Amino acid sequence: MSELLTLGLSHKTAPLELRERLALPEGRAAGLMNELTGNGDAAEATIVSTCNRTEVYLVAPDPVVAESEILSALAAQAGIRPTELVGHLYSLRGPDAARHLFRVTAGLESMVLGEAEIQGQVKRAHELALVEGASGPILNRLFRGAIAAGGRVRNETGISEKGVSVASVAVSEAKRTLGDLANRLALVIGAGATAELVARALNARGTESVFVANRHFDRALGLADRFGGEAARVADLPERLTEPDIVVSATNSPHHLIDRDMLEPVMGSRDGRPLLLVDLAVPRDIDPEVRKLPGVSVLDLDDLQVVVERNAASRADESLKAERILNAELDLFERWVESLEVLPAIVALRERAEEIVRRVLTENEGRWMNLSDADRDRVEAVSRAVAQRMLHEPTLRLKEMAGTEAAYEAVNTLQELFGLNTETDPGGGSEATVTPIRREEG
Repeated sequence: MSELLTLGLSHKTAPLELRERLALPEGRAAGLMNELTGNGDAAEATIVSTCNRTEVYLVAPDPVVAESEILSALAAQAGIRPTELVGHLYSLRGPDAARHLFRVTAGLESMVLGEAEIQGQVKRAHELALVEGASGPILNRLFRGAIAAGGRVRNETGISEKGVSVASVAVSEAKRTLGDLANRLALVIGAGATAELVARALNARGTESVFVANRHFDRALGLADRFGGEAARVADLPERLTEPDIVVSATNSPHHLIDRDMLEPVMGSRDGRPLLLVDLAVPRDIDPEVRKLPGVSVLDLDDLQVVVERNAASRADESLKAERILNAELDLFERWVESLEVLPAIVALRERAEEIVRRVLTENEGRWMNLSDADRDRVEAVSRAVAQRMLHEPTLRLKEMAGTEAAYEAVNTLQELFGLNTETDPGGGSEATVTPIRREEG
C-alpha cells in the first residue's frame, strides 16, 4: 500500500542561509525526481522549490525508506550532514500532506499571506513533473485540486487584495527607508515575474528604473519599454551601480551578482550618497558582506519576513474564509482517494459480469433459429443491461463504504464469492499521520 508523503522546509522552519543552499532549480529538481522514482523509493514524485520553500511530494510504497532517501539527498544538496538538517524539516503524510499543499497553493503558508506568485510556481512544478514522467494519478489529482482550490481562494476571498506580494512589501520598505520614491532611480536585476512585480510597484510610486538581465535580455527590453526605463546587461553592473538610489535583485543566479569587491570602489565614487540594496533571490544575489560598507543598507527575505509578520493580523478574517474553501476542496480529493480502495474491486466485478455475458452468448450461438442480426444485437444488449442493473446497487454500496473498515471486508467478500483477482495499490487511502523528523524539546 503506497502513501502520500511530503518532506520539506520553509521560511517558517529554516533561515535564508539554509534555504538558499537547498534551492532546487529545474535541472536539479528533475534529477532528484527521476532518482526517487527510478530506484523504486517512490511511485510518483513532484518537487516545489521557491525562494521560501523546498518541498518533495511523493507517493511511496514505504514512506520511512523514502523519507530517509529524501533526507540524504537534501543534505547532500546543502553540503551538510543529515543530522544538521533534521531540525529544520517537516514531514507530513496522507491527508495532512494534501492539506499542506492546498494551503501552500492558496498562499496561506507564504511569507506574505495570500501572495499570488506561489500558485504559478506550484503549477510549473507540476508541469515539470509531468514532462519528466515523475508524476502519476495520485499527485496529478492532488496538484490539479490544489491549483483549483488556490484559484477559488483568490477569487472568493479578499486574501490577495491589492496585489500583496514580497515585491510590494519590499518597495514599501524602500519607501519607509528612503522617503518619497518619486524621481528616484532604481536598478532592477532580473526579468522574471518577481522583477516585473517590483517594476510595477516602483513605477506606481514615480520611480525611474533600469532593468538588468543577461539570459533574458529581451524580457529586460520589454520591461524597460513598458515602464519607461532602460535595459542593460549584468556585465555593465559596476558602472550602473554608481547612479541608482535603490537596487532590487531577483534572479536565479547560483552565485552572488554583487559582492564587496565590486561595490566598494563604486561607493567611493557616489559622493557619499547612500545605496539601498533589496535582495529577493534564493540563493542570494547580493553578498551579505556588503552590509559592512559605509552608506550601504541591505534588505533580504529574512528582513522582510519580520515586516510581514507584523502586518499579518489584519488578514486573519480572510484567512478563515480561505480555510473553509480549502476544507471543501480537500474533501473532494480525500473522497476520490478513498474510492481507490474499492475501485479495483468494482472494475473486476464488472469485467467478470462482461466475461459471463460473452461466454453465455457464445455458448448459445448455434442454438438460435431464424434470428436476424438485429434481434441478435437486441439479445446481446438485453443481456448486458441485466448484468449492469444487477451490479448497480452493489457498486453504489461499495462506493459509499469507501474509506471504512466495512469496505475492506466487503472487497474481501466479493473477491472470495466471485473469484476476483484484484492485485491493486490503493494509492494513499490510509489514515494520515504527521511524522516529525525530530521531537521539539519542551
